[in-house]
Amino acid sequence: MSDLIRKTAAELGALIAAGEVSAAEVAEAHLDRMAEVEPKVQAFLHVDRETTLEQARAVDARLRAGEKLGPLAGVPVAHKDIFATRDMPTTAASKILEGWRPPYDATVTARLREAGLVILGKTNLDEFAMGSSTENSAYHVTHNPWDLSKVPGGSSGGSSAAVAAYEAPLSTGTDTGGSIRQPASVTGIVGMKPTYGGSSRYGLIAFASSLDTPGPFARNVLDAALLHEAFSGHDPMDSTSIDRPVPSVVEAARNPDIAGMRVGVVKEFAGEGYQAGVLARYHEAVQLLESLGAKVVEVSCPSFTTALPAYYLIAPSECSSNLARFDAMRYGLRVGDDGTRSAEEVMALTRAAGFGDEVKRRIMLGTYALSSGYYDAYYGQAQKVRTVISREFEAAYQQVDVLVSPTTPTTAFGIGERADDPIAMYLADLCTIPSNLAGNAAMSVPCGLADEDNLPVGLQIMAPVLADDRCYRVGAAVEKALESRWGGPLLKEAPSL
Repeated sequence: MSDLIRKTAAELGALIAAGEVSAAEVAEAHLDRMAEVEPKVQAFLHVDRETTLEQARAVDARLRAGEKLGPLAGVPVAHKDIFATRDMPTTAASKILEGWRPPYDATVTARLREAGLVILGKTNLDEFAMGSSTENSAYHVTHNPWDLSKVPGGSSGGSSAAVAAYEAPLSTGTDTGGSIRQPASVTGIVGMKPTYGGSSRYGLIAFASSLDTPGPFARNVLDAALLHEAFSGHDPMDSTSIDRPVPSVVEAARNPDIAGMRVGVVKEFAGEGYQAGVLARYHEAVQLLESLGAKVVEVSCPSFTTALPAYYLIAPSECSSNLARFDAMRYGLRVGDDGTRSAEEVMALTRAAGFGDEVKRRIMLGTYALSSGYYDAYYGQAQKVRTVISREFEAAYQQVDVLVSPTTPTTAFGIGERADDPIAMYLADLCTIPSNLAGNAAMSVPCGLADEDNLPVGLQIMAPVLADDRCYRVGAAVEKALESRWGGPLLKEAPSL
């Protein structure tokens, strides 16, 4: 593996800025790595080598011309195929959008380009970001680089696998119910869900509009912080965007002093149903925080146990509304339009052929929950639970600065293992969903390997709205202490590759 591939994003950015290596050379090294491992991992849906190299050469030209770019200028990034890209297909891993090229860039895409990052390609995901394993893609299944028989998590499993496999130093994801943190946990990397509204949803193909949050993946906390700052911030094109400065996440990642911080251990997230190896690494991480000077206290948030059912009423209801736009009339797939059928028949045939089983399941759940006579009993009641959960977070943050829990109850499960059991699949997001319902910041950082299977375990760090920097401060402290103990990063190279 090339020495360039092993370097962090921060190191690559510094080398490119100093003129010691070109963005084109860095891009080529990563494209070569992709050619080597992508047949096994299958993290990407679209890669165009020449387009990538053209982007890199353009960044080199901007730097030679003296243009001031960010610290990640020239650094490659893998981009989740749910963000609109004018020069690449944007499919949301669905047949209903196969081959579609948007006429515009998402705000996140545009900001990556402005900062000089080089987009390597579009990564695989569960169709329309609906899933926890990346098995629901209409195109192919992505494999976990730690064990190719295991899932890489979801819905952003292509993005997590690309970083874990050293195909890219950075990637983008979206987190609606855990779709950044859960895949980060099971692939042994860092994943961050910013405060809702802290990163723009403009040009993001919507799943659940009150929950969807773009965020970064990286192999270390500082790299994640640099990417977070590169694409976050207020966007007038997004009505839910927060008009406040981005929290100082890079500074926090560089100054991981947590002495005196109050850390709350969520009582409800560590018991029956959790893998023994996950709990062992989690409890060790809590002890580590205490040894670094944090004050650890137990916090009870009883309504967090109701977050999962509430989420699976709210999110499908919003998806039922959002996916109504895919009607075969304006763009995307069109089936049965032979001149003899009505628009309604064409629409029905197109949706039957274009949407996968999980998407259809959630549309039906959401349509039912919003239907006359059931709205108050289901959707309305779920929104009340959401309010209670938000209030419990607020009460907890009166006592502590951050909350911690395992990111997910188990390590990566086998491909196909939960495919026929939606409830077992949904339980992968048990610990992550409360933060989406409340809109606060949350991160997953690696905290070791489970004894049973030698697969990665993630520590979840949750912080109040617009206190994203606290996640980075605590995450960097954990990372620094564990790297000292391990003699280097957890993820040196995925063992199955």
